[in-house]
Amino acid sequence: MKKEDIHLEDWKRIIMGSAPGEFMLEIAIRTLIIYLILLIVMRLLGKRMGAQLTITEMAVMLTLGAIVAVPMQVPERGLLPAVVLLLTVLALQRGVNWLALKNRRSEVVLQGDVSLLVKDGVLQNHEMKKTGLSHEQVFARLRSNNIQHLGSLKRVYLEAGGFFSIYKFPKARPGLSVLPLKDKKLHDAEHRADGLSACLNCATVLKLPTPDASCPNCGHKEWSYAVQED
Repeated sequence: MKKEDIHLEDWKRIIMGSAPGEFMLEIAIRTLIIYLILLIVMRLLGKRMGAQLTITEMAVMLTLGAIVAVPMQVPERGLLPAVVLLLTVLALQRGVNWLALKNRRSEVVLQGDVSLLVKDGVLQNHEMKKTGLSHEQVFARLRSNNIQHLGSLKRVYLEAGGFFSIYKFPKARPGLSVLPLKDKKLHDAEHRADGLSACLNCATVLKLPTPDASCPNCGHKEWSYAVQED
């Protein structure tokens, strides 16, 4: 469209576009056809597409969205190319899944691997850096799972699908609180372990020889109280 054809008072163009009115009905028909085909393709892709997605599955979802948008709205584009593209994506994803099933290394490269975020109540900062997660992001996920402090956690894994797998100790140990720092009222209500401190960087818990001692695990010197469950 040329710039001289654009006028702010041209409400018919703004609302309907340049296509004839009959194309509104065609859009509805195109959308219905693409929707049905997309449902079939999603069903053939498997149950995983309805759960939390891996990297390759997210890429497939974005690709599907890009494929179906144009043929539903552009009158010059037919439906058959979109169907071919959808079937191609289906075949590609099936092939990726088959390759991941046959070869563990391929699975890790294509779909990602599990990351250990917490081990025996201690934050694994090197793994958190690899995954791009901050302390507060990890703590927020833990709070949403009703975790009050890290001492109750034996392992926390970040799965390839982006969700947390949490394994607790049968009996909680003293650990660093995951409550927000600005919620002083809740912090004051927590039961504190006598004589123990928790490193604010890695959550290592120990009895400090001096208030400004360095953490033997990460070298930091900032400490907080350790939570002891009743």
